[in-house]
Amino acid sequence: MNWEPEFAALRDIVSSCGLEETVKWGQPCFTLDGRNVVLIHGFKEYCALLFFKGAIMQDPKNILVRQTENVQAARQIRFSGIDDIKRLEKTLKAYVKDAMALEQSGAKVEMKKTAEFSFPEELERKMDQIPALRTAFEQLTPGRQRAYLLHFSSAKQSKTRESRIEKCAPRILDGKGLDD
Repeated sequence: MNWEPEFAALRDIVSSCGLEETVKWGQPCFTLDGRNVVLIHGFKEYCALLFFKGAIMQDPKNILVRQTENVQAARQIRFSGIDDIKRLEKTLKAYVKDAMALEQSGAKVEMKKTAEFSFPEELERKMDQIPALRTAFEQLTPGRQRAYLLHFSSAKQSKTRESRIEKCAPRILDGKGLDD
């Protein structure tokens, strides 16, 4: 769906709060002193205002949504049309100002450590068979490790997990992430 009117309205609201606009990940992103605060993005069913540190924001109206169970820090406010945005304009400005204050305070979202993510037994077995795979995996950045662990663990069947691990093993051995 084309969210042009909604993006324009959201852009006006966020810009009025004093953030600097740039484009990141192909989307309008608003920063404070070079640090990401808010992103506007659209999907098929909705468009959203994403707060990078939404997990630690105050949410008095209970409108912040966690996009998926794997998202740790960011939260969204979702809109299905321009009327939703107009109705919430004052609230949106208050949330943006809260996000700015959080950013200025230096507050950090406590992220789950890689060791806290589920480590599939199929990967453990494969690493026992190929010790170089364990070494290569441990040398990946924590973010790349998490991406692989989430990818492998999201498969419901052991056979699928094994297949994913088999397909990804050469990339891990090459020191590459899932999306590199």
